[in-house]
Parts: sequence; C-alpha cells; structure tokens
Amino acid sequence: MEKDLSDYRKVYKKKELSENDIPENPLELFQKWFYNVEQSNSIDEANAMTVSTIGTDGFPKSRVVLMKKFTWEGFIFYTNYNSEKGQAITNNPNLCLSFFWPGMEQQIIIKGIAEKVPENLSDGYFESRPDGSKLGAWASNQSQVVASKDELLQNLEKFEQKFENSEIPRPKHWGGYLVKPKSIEFWQGRPNRMHDRILYTLQENFDWNIERLAP
Repeated sequence: MEKDLSDYRKVYKKKELSENDIPENPLELFQKWFYNVEQSNSIDEANAMTVSTIGTDGFPKSRVVLMKKFTWEGFIFYTNYNSEKGQAITNNPNLCLSFFWPGMEQQIIIKGIAEKVPENLSDGYFESRPDGSKLGAWASNQSQVVASKDELLQNLEKFEQKFENSEIPRPKHWGGYLVKPKSIEFWQGRPNRMHDRILYTLQENFDWNIERLAP
C-alpha cells in the first residue's frame, strides 16, 4: 500500500498573531480563541482535545477526549482512573494537551501536570450526565480486553437492573483530572509556512515568560 501526499497544499491566511495584541496571561488568550471558535460554528466540538501521555510501557500515546471545563488553574477532563490513560497519569502526571481548529487555522499545545479533581467536583459533573452515560461508566472496564461485544452489553444490562428506579452513583474509579499548565503555545497558520508561534512558559514567581518561536 502506498499513497503520495506530496501535493497536498493549503494556504493559511485567515489571521495573524502578534506580540502587540496578546495578554500577559495565556489563559486569557485561550478563552478568547475558544470563544471565537464557538462563535464561528466552524468546529463541531470545539472542546475536543488530544491528550498525550507516557504509558507504563514507555511509549507515548495520544487520544481525543472532551475538555469539560477550563479555569484560571487549568483544564479539566473526566475518565476512568483505571483505564490505560489513568494508569499512565498515575505513573507519570506530565502530559500534553493539544487543540486543533482547522476552520480557524489554529492550534494550541499545552504541557502540564495532571492531578485528580476533588471528589465533590467529580460527583457534580457525574450527576449532570445522562443515565446512559452513567451506566456506561459502571459497565465498561475501560481499556481492558473483552471477549465480545455481547459481554459488554450483558454487563450494561446487569447495571441497568441494579440501578433500576434508583439514583446512579458515581463509581469511585471514575472522575476528573485538572491539568495545570507549565507552558502554552499558540499557533496561527500563516502564508508560506511562516506561521506565528507564541510560547508562554510559567516562571517560578508564577509570571509567564512570552517568546516567539520560529515556524
């Protein structure tokens, strides 16, 4: 199998990113970009982000998850703590988040440290989920090998019966992570591959150092 993609070309020219137009805190710029993406209706799920971890096998792995909240502290997503992703974070909490919004010709790359959110925050978000999603959190041993799809469906049916006509509690193995950023890079596509790249790096005094990177 072979396919040559050498002729794939796109000219990036929608926006530019200048040091004269950016705030001192990257979370402000993230909020502005995210709001603009939402308003543009150019992306189905603006909160979709790639989470990259170093697995217990020593290999990096990336997967797309949904960011559910961002604050001045960082970025929050939810998962099964016993999953491959959760075990990787337990072993090494240093990870990378990345957003790619092709309709805006923008990327954001975040390096940070993940920590579990307080249980009451996980409880609150879990309560807001549809019952089907709640049951799925109970029924699926995420990342574990299963004999067949029937086994998954039987497990789901078991929990449907268990919690029939009752409130579905949050499993203790399921909850949120807060990723506290150490660096945030904003990438804006530009013509002739002269892309704008602005890097914010957190300093020991909690100020942000701002630098331009070559494209």
